[in-house]
Amino acid sequence: MPETSLFCGIRIKMFCSEHNPPHFHAEYAGQKAPVDIQEGCVVRGALPTRQLKLILAWCELHRDELMQNWKLFKDAKSLNRINPLM
Repeated sequence: MPETSLFCGIRIKMFCSEHNPPHFHAEYAGQKAPVDIQEGCVVRGALPTRQLKLILAWCELHRDELMQNWKLFKDAKSLNRINPLM
């Protein structure tokens, strides 16, 4: 599963053989949750509130890049790295 970004101890990944809706997986301190790219919300699971706020802000800032990666992913192409939240 390609890691597309890493910031504040949060890993952002996209898994192979994924399904719609377009989403990524966020991991922090052993907790994981898929995040819907277009809606900017957790699909299931839970993350600490502070980290979730950072992830959702990052998602909003990089939505276009995330969607581009989703399309690359679906075409079995290499994903682009996305800048971390600064």
